[in-house]
Amino acid sequence: MKKTFKEKVYELCDAIPKGKVATYGQLAKLAGQPKAARAVGAFMRMNPDAPNTPCHRVVSAKGALTGYSGQGGVAGKKKLLLKEGISFKGSLVELSVSQWKK
Repeated sequence: MKKTFKEKVYELCDAIPKGKVATYGQLAKLAGQPKAARAVGAFMRMNPDAPNTPCHRVVSAKGALTGYSGQGGVAGKKKLLLKEGISFKGSLVELSVSQWKK
């Protein structure tokens, strides 16, 4: 059975290793719909398998920590990412260091 775009996005999100992040656009492109970054954001917001599906590892194209519906909101997301070793430059994830290369 063919996977839906949503299923592909969650599968890709599951594959982001600890200590790395992906962008919404990156996941959209990898899942076959490069212009669907906003849809990826909506999927992360509705993540039915949090925290097993690590939606906290998905950030904006500039490395900003946009919305997070998990405990502590965006501050909680940053705390989780710091704990996993993600590099920040100010309030942004340093994508040149921490972005997942898939």
